[in-house]
Amino acid sequence: MLKGKLCTVRHLLTADLNTFIALVNDLPSRGDYFSSHFKSPETLRKEFAQSSFVTEDSELFVIEDQRHHIIGVITHFKSRTPITREIGYRLFDATLAGQGYVTEACQLLVDYLFKTQTYHRLELLMAPENLASVRVAQKCGFRAEGVLRESFFINGHYQSVQLFALLRPEWQAARR
Repeated sequence: MLKGKLCTVRHLLTADLNTFIALVNDLPSRGDYFSSHFKSPETLRKEFAQSSFVTEDSELFVIEDQRHHIIGVITHFKSRTPITREIGYRLFDATLAGQGYVTEACQLLVDYLFKTQTYHRLELLMAPENLASVRVAQKCGFRAEGVLRESFFINGHYQSVQLFALLRPEWQAARR
């Protein structure tokens, strides 16, 4: 478990499963930047029973506030090369946006990945107009590298995404 001042980043527990399924499948909370694709509760339960959402290709964590409420998820997963890992996150309640939860969770995960793994590069992909997510990337030391034009198909249309990356030497220099 990774503890910060605002939140804790931890693995999902069996006791969390019903709450997690309801939150992750709440389509209205997904907004404009997340696909409306969802999985059945039975499928999610089966995947959790098989792997607890932790495999070599991906690892899912919940973001928990100080009152022990699950407020979001953050994950890292296989990217294009073995030295690169992509990070994704989602806040479940829009009223919590701008309070620093996702920034802290992202920084906790970045520190964890660089301290415990050999990855050289971490990436974040987001819609360029998702200014909240752009701010999270910038606050965590990620640099904008470019736009991947119409590379995602979300909610019935193609959407461009902006690529941000953080290299291990940049992370190390920021920690000094």
